[in-house]
Amino acid sequence: MFYHDKKLQYPVKVSTPDPVFARMLQQAIGGVEGEIRVCMQYMFQAWGARGPTTKYRDMLLHTATEEIGHIEMLATAVAMNLETAPTKVQEAGAADGIVGTVMGGGSARGAIEGMLHRHILSTGMAAFPANAEGVPFDMSHIYASGNLAADMYCNVAAEATGRVLAVRLFNATDDTGMKDMLHFMIARDTMHQQQWLAVVEELGGAQGALPIPNSFPQSEEHQKFNYNFFATAADGSAPQAGRWTQGPSIDGKGTFSVFQNVPMGEEPVLGPARPDSGAQSEQIA
Repeated sequence: MFYHDKKLQYPVKVSTPDPVFARMLQQAIGGVEGEIRVCMQYMFQAWGARGPTTKYRDMLLHTATEEIGHIEMLATAVAMNLETAPTKVQEAGAADGIVGTVMGGGSARGAIEGMLHRHILSTGMAAFPANAEGVPFDMSHIYASGNLAADMYCNVAAEATGRVLAVRLFNATDDTGMKDMLHFMIARDTMHQQQWLAVVEELGGAQGALPIPNSFPQSEEHQKFNYNFFATAADGSAPQAGRWTQGPSIDGKGTFSVFQNVPMGEEPVLGPARPDSGAQSEQIA
């Protein structure tokens, strides 16, 4: 079960409402890099967690619940940035100069053109679970594999792209209140990246966790190809050397090498079409 507090996790203040920035904030709510994504990802990872050690499930639930608070903060920020937004073109013309925007030439009319129309038509100047283009978040980017190490790496990627987005939003506004909120959220992204990597380290680091799943015996892999970098240049030229082309593998269980990718199979020839498949007669034996 969950509990709530009427107060926000961190203060949300807007000095100068900006309806275009409200639209940008929607990406942090319902974009693939956003807070709904990580919240649901951590929730489902926790709800499906198996194994004798429950501390990972517990940690995931703590962080997933924190992310609900981040969604609340962003939704509040969207609503506050929309408070002076015009609701019709005539109003925008009359209010020109009141609302400064980045898009639309810096005018109030530009604000109504730059903001999401759904903020006017569907929500009454409030946030909704969608990205900056108004596309609803559909949960297709929720990764909960049931493999603890795999999920942790997914979480690092999610927090990394989320922090990139938060930094871009920070750089896109001059509003002191919005910058203050975002500098808090950027800090939390830093911690979350670290905690997921800490789990991987606790699982034995790269040497203990990799390859994922580590429960599959590597003796059953094709030993010739499990640490080869496949070079695919048409002229057969060697790839540029890197950490991944030579030397010990990251997991310490093999040695990197380069393999010129060439066809090892044969040209596929499928059998004839079935008589009842609706194919042309020439395709049916």
